[in-house]
Amino acid sequence: MATDLNEILSHFAVNVKTQPYGNGHINDTYLVEGLPCTILQRINTSIFKKPDEVMANIAAVTEHLRRKILAAGGDPERETLTLVPTLDGAPYYVAPDGDCYRMYHFIKGAKSFDQAENPEMFAASAHAFGKFQRMLADFPADKLYEVIPHFHDTPDRLRQFREALERDAAGRAASVKPEIDFVLAHADCVSRVTDAIADGSVPLRVTHNDTKLNNVMLDEVTHEGICVIDLDTVMPGSMLYDFGDALRFGASTGAEDETDLSKIEFDLTYFEAFTKAFIEELGDSMTARERELLPFSALLLTLECGIRFLTDYLNGDTYFRIHREHHNLDRCRTQFKLVADIETKLDEMAKIVAKY
Repeated sequence: MATDLNEILSHFAVNVKTQPYGNGHINDTYLVEGLPCTILQRINTSIFKKPDEVMANIAAVTEHLRRKILAAGGDPERETLTLVPTLDGAPYYVAPDGDCYRMYHFIKGAKSFDQAENPEMFAASAHAFGKFQRMLADFPADKLYEVIPHFHDTPDRLRQFREALERDAAGRAASVKPEIDFVLAHADCVSRVTDAIADGSVPLRVTHNDTKLNNVMLDEVTHEGICVIDLDTVMPGSMLYDFGDALRFGASTGAEDETDLSKIEFDLTYFEAFTKAFIEELGDSMTARERELLPFSALLLTLECGIRFLTDYLNGDTYFRIHREHHNLDRCRTQFKLVADIETKLDEMAKIVAKY
């Protein structure tokens, strides 16, 4: 039975025209053309199994950001997400079928991009993500729920991959031996950041954990990064996760699911633009070990993402939304091509970090 969006909207005191919005892999998103204009999202509870915890994290973080933005003389209606409660004051609505829906104010005069059109655009996202971390530096990370346990725990992602390989639920393992061998050949480096967190050389921080370019709203006039969005995965973690994931997505010369791997390289011009802006925002708050691991984090998060895509492919495409046959395999291959290219450029990347 199709979802009755008008019935859902009635619980937010809204009953106007809606249309699908965006192209995210996880949640269903709709633009609600009312006064004010809002965004309605169905939370994917097959992935976010505890929506109470997801929404508690989002409410706490956005309220903290709101206070910081106001104190700095900014505009919290544009610089952070604003939740619209239900008529009974809840942060989200649970429909009779169990689906969960939330609503945000729509940020006008801004848009997101799937791919950076130039290094300046990518740097704008770095300023936004760096500012996001800076404003949350005094937020107690251990007060946040871990809504997806071990989300950027690369050793655990490797464990899940090995389990998926052993099960071979979709009968695909024999057809992806080169990709399997690539993962296993890199198994010895996956614990470098988690080991650093464990020994205290890399501190636990509030992290976004999904720092793709399209999770930053850019002002349509100034092209500045004004608001970080998609806060479902805000959790305790390492700043290296945010830095590395942004680069594995934004410094690639091709789309995340490009099938022509000759188009896929790691662009050092984009790496330098992002690194400069990110370091400008965070200043001296990084530890020596964090600075040392910045280049490696781009390799690690790219490898981790490729492992996740390959694991999902082996499992029969149960996590990431796909739009064609072998879509997750295509995504996996782009990530591994990037990893191989990053490996040849780590020394140059370290020099760029040292420069700033």
